[in-house]
Amino acid sequence: MKHFKDPKTGKKLLARLRRVEGQVNAITRMIEEEKYCVDILLQISAAQGALGKAGQLLLGTHVETCVANAFGSGSKKEREETVNELMEVFSRYGGIAGR
Repeated sequence: MKHFKDPKTGKKLLARLRRVEGQVNAITRMIEEEKYCVDILLQISAAQGALGKAGQLLLGTHVETCVANAFGSGSKKEREETVNELMEVFSRYGGIAGR
């Protein structure tokens, strides 16, 4: 199994995840301060959107690197494993497949 090694994308992912972390902390404060439900729901939606964007970025990088390498390797077994892995990802996280 290959591991994530793209420093440029890693920096982007970390920035997005830190933004999500800030949003989640803000949501927690809003609940503690008993803010208006709709405002909290909007913040939850924004955090979900930001997390989805992070997933899109990582999925795109995975396809461009790991998947491309598996298909370029010439190994039928590696290609099959990669396709099965992608199908599992798409079945769980289909919402992040768009780019």
